[in-house]
Amino acid sequence: MEKLAVIGLGLIGGSMALDLKKRLNYEVYGIDKNPDHIKKALELGVIDKEADFSELAEVSVVIVAVPVDKIAEVSIKVLDVISEGTLVFDVGSVKNNICEALKTHPKRENFVAAHPLAGTEFSGPEAAILNLFDEKVAIICESEKTNWETLDKAISLFKQLNMRIKMMPPVEHDRHVAYVSHLSHVSSFMLGKTVLEIEKNEQAIFDMASTGFASTVRLAKSAANTWTPIFLQNKENIIKSLEGYIKNLVEFKSFIETNDKEMLNKTMDGTNYIKTILDGITPNKK
Repeated sequence: MEKLAVIGLGLIGGSMALDLKKRLNYEVYGIDKNPDHIKKALELGVIDKEADFSELAEVSVVIVAVPVDKIAEVSIKVLDVISEGTLVFDVGSVKNNICEALKTHPKRENFVAAHPLAGTEFSGPEAAILNLFDEKVAIICESEKTNWETLDKAISLFKQLNMRIKMMPPVEHDRHVAYVSHLSHVSSFMLGKTVLEIEKNEQAIFDMASTGFASTVRLAKSAANTWTPIFLQNKENIIKSLEGYIKNLVEFKSFIETNDKEMLNKTMDGTNYIKTILDGITPNKK
């Protein structure tokens, strides 16, 4: 039975542990600085045993699933102690800083800079679920810096999770993810904050919240200690995306203020094109 270690027993690390135990019969070691997470992960069967860094020489795969501002530090510590053929990969949603920090490590070829695009608004070991990664995308950055056998092992593992693989430079990854993921979380947090500030009647929020509001603000349930480092690690791209978002909000506000029905309709009608993209439909070329 191959051994796998997960460092950081939250939603992503825990869900990977569950799926890989089920699909590939790994024995899973767990490392987490929070003893309550270890206890809960053991109770729920997310991991098989608690471990420490000295035991990582025994494992064939290490998943680094700590907050993004700690990934580089933890990954270096892992690479320092692993065996020759061990695969190490992270699951962080910001990649360039990590790739830069690890680029000169003697065991850089054992490392895969990865981002599985999956998740929910929940956190902790109790949030771990089976099949979280089915039909999702796993982005791999700087694949050319990874030993081909190690890279092949990582790709095979992601495919066992029913994921599609996409290669992408880390700078490009961070720019894209700022728009399609990180901005969505900022928007959700700030929508929730605005409603809480304006509407003091909690019962009214509960009674009048439609499915549209609930789905739009869902991401505001996400853990602050997960998202604060993400926003700061990808700050330049997020600030740029926010500037564009704020510009559009100000414009939209002005259309309402001036009763500009034509521009309101035109703006929303044009934005309906997002449906074509999200539905995976290729528009007819004229």
